[in-house]
Amino acid sequence: MRLVFMGSPQFAVPPLEHLLLDRYQVAAVYTQPDRPAGRGRGLAASLVKQLAQARGLTVVQPANFKAAGVIEQLKAFKPDVIVVAAFGQILPESVLALPKLGCLNIHPSLLPRFRGASPVASSILAGDDFSGVTIMLMDQGLDTGPVLTRAQIPVSPRDTTGSLTAKLSWLGAGLLGEVLVGWSRGELTPQPQNEAEASYSGPIAKEEGEIDWGLSAVAIWRRVRAFNPWPGCYSRWRGKTLKIIEAVPLEEGGTAKAGEVVALTSKTGFGIGTGDGVLVILRVQLEGKKAMPSDEFLRGQRDFIGMVLPSD
Repeated sequence: MRLVFMGSPQFAVPPLEHLLLDRYQVAAVYTQPDRPAGRGRGLAASLVKQLAQARGLTVVQPANFKAAGVIEQLKAFKPDVIVVAAFGQILPESVLALPKLGCLNIHPSLLPRFRGASPVASSILAGDDFSGVTIMLMDQGLDTGPVLTRAQIPVSPRDTTGSLTAKLSWLGAGLLGEVLVGWSRGELTPQPQNEAEASYSGPIAKEEGEIDWGLSAVAIWRRVRAFNPWPGCYSRWRGKTLKIIEAVPLEEGGTAKAGEVVALTSKTGFGIGTGDGVLVILRVQLEGKKAMPSDEFLRGQRDFIGMVLPSD
């Protein structure tokens, strides 16, 4: 079976590694063009490109599939199937119809729940007890294609978007080999998604990371986890950004007005009042400083207790 792999970020690395370990014939790897990154804004290759180059694979980086010759180049690889994992581009019908076994997409949600750009963060924001991976046969819709298989895992109370994405990536990588075998043998029947149960997850804007302390402690706790590693949750204090890296709702209740910084009698560090309950802050980072435990932060900011952080 000849295949073309399309992916870009870390989520796509384990699936590609599994394909290579299973000795699939990867004719080419498609990934996003190099992007400016870091303080120097130098061009950086995607993690998938780095892996592909290290394994001596052919790498193609089209800006899109509209440019002359891009489709012809893809045809020349003669793929039986195209495997897609967080590629970052919409595939036109001319690509979807090219391989005889179609294009298979690894999506990090239990479709039709959370189609779209940010399914993992959306699952954490919703307080889901379980998340999962779906492998589907792609069509021209946004994650609307028929499902070949799904698998689910529990969402830990400590999971962030970063940690849960990593788990789902390995889960999807393990499923991929089974699906490719079953699909190529005609043993799998694609199941249409239930449109009545569909929901969408749009892109996350950087501004969404600013904390509204008028929300409940549970809602803010979920946002801290969902927006880690990007865009991060933060508040403002004395003209600087204070990132809230790790937090948890105070189980014993507690009262404080929204945004008020309070001392904790039974715990180290501090809490911040919300619209409903107190949020225990475990780890923070003040602009221009390194990340640190909250009790260490307090030792350097002794007047912080009693301050009221803005709610929007």
